[in-house]
Amino acid sequence: MFENRKEAGIELGKALKKYKPARPVVLAIPRGGVEVGYYVARALECDFDVIITRKLGYPQQPEAAFGALAEDGSLYLDPWSNQYLTRDIIAKVQAKENKEIQRRVFEYRNGKELPNLRNRVVILVDDGIATGATIFAALRMCRKHQPRKIVIAAPVSGLTRLTALETEADDVVILDKYQHLAAVSQGYRNFTNLSDEDVQRYLSNWRNQTIKSSPA
Repeated sequence: MFENRKEAGIELGKALKKYKPARPVVLAIPRGGVEVGYYVARALECDFDVIITRKLGYPQQPEAAFGALAEDGSLYLDPWSNQYLTRDIIAKVQAKENKEIQRRVFEYRNGKELPNLRNRVVILVDDGIATGATIFAALRMCRKHQPRKIVIAAPVSGLTRLTALETEADDVVILDKYQHLAAVSQGYRNFTNLSDEDVQRYLSNWRNQTIKSSPA
């Protein structure tokens, strides 16, 4: 169990050190993944940004995900979703979450596109993987950009999604694996929700560090 996301990010950065020579790009999934990704990117001294995805929740139980949507429209649906939901219901949930996705793209990246991922090592980072829906949507979006390799990285994950992740990604790096992970918070002693302001602070700190370290 990790004390907090900072500790988890530092440890995850150590586990990913083999990728440092490749000068990868770390893409974090907001909100919680941004704090973890920040410390991973510091360890690897590489590019860092956010990739926006939103889980798609059942109308009667929004916290339970039947899939996820990425900012470019890349969609992941749980294999069981079509047994319980009509296309119209899925479309309505997508439309709602797409509004929040576009808001976050504006808030976190000033509306800018993702950095160029072609022929690069992309490391997708989240603070944990429970259902895996958002990470699957992010992975499918990144694959369209023709990277050299996609690495999925998280401090904690349940075992149920690892086989599928290992099939779709080129590498999966998980520090603590749980037989049953009902919520990502199980892997942390201190687990608080991050706000937009928290995310913006990490991104601003990163950009300021990059500017200071750039040659004059």
